[in-house]
Amino acid sequence: MEIIHKIGRRKTAVARVYVSEGSGNITVNKKDLANYFTTATLQYKVKQPLALTDNAEKFDVTVNVYGGGITGQAEAVRLAISRALCEVDAEHRLTLKPEGLLTRDPRMVERKKFGQKKARKKFQFSKR
Repeated sequence: MEIIHKIGRRKTAVARVYVSEGSGNITVNKKDLANYFTTATLQYKVKQPLALTDNAEKFDVTVNVYGGGITGQAEAVRLAISRALCEVDAEHRLTLKPEGLLTRDPRMVERKKFGQKKARKKFQFSKR
């Protein structure tokens, strides 16, 4: 099997994932998964597609991720891994699709408008 390259995005985070056959090592920005994503929740999010398809020990995953916050990065990695697993075996799509792991979350931060304090908040109004 050759190396499979996929991209996942969430908010402003972009994750580039390289999946190859191996023993289950996940490297994020040249660090171990546990060192980069310190909380158990974020580690679970990243490993979720591998666990659902019973591939946790079959593939080595190398990730380059940038932009956004740590939660957005974890979800971007999750989407990219899910896409890569679908390319490895089309049967994985039937497992991942109902869980919502192949859906790109379109929610982004709304832009700030001129003449306002934030996207929707206005400056304080004084009647007199």
